[in-house]
Amino acid sequence: MRRMRGFSLLEVIAAILLLAVAFAALLKVAGASLHLADHSGQISRADMWAQAKLDALGVTEPVAVGESAGDFGKDYRWHLRVRPWQDGDPPQGSPLSLYRVDLDVRWGSSRRPQVLHYTTLRAVDDGPALARSTK
Repeated sequence: MRRMRGFSLLEVIAAILLLAVAFAALLKVAGASLHLADHSGQISRADMWAQAKLDALGVTEPVAVGESAGDFGKDYRWHLRVRPWQDGDPPQGSPLSLYRVDLDVRWGSSRRPQVLHYTTLRAVDDGPALARSTK
């Protein structure tokens, strides 16, 4: 009778072990990918809220020196600080006043909070009041 050749039990166990290690590594990579995608989505939402807040400043809400805070729902909080720009004097007779705006958007747990910080300048047109006072 012809001798039948096949895999030994040891070879089968080694192959299954190799597949298990490869599968575990693949699951770890997939889990890390999902975590990064979730974190990227959180940052995108925080950036969207920050841009909306900065766009509204000076349009639907006045630029006023001081600090204010609030939230964008249950997950995202903001803190806004407006102060006069101190890095140089505006040209004489300029109808514009410059303000430095610092905005922090926070989210996440109190143990590991996530923060995005934005700094920009806002110009406020004081022109009509200045023009009326010089006439």
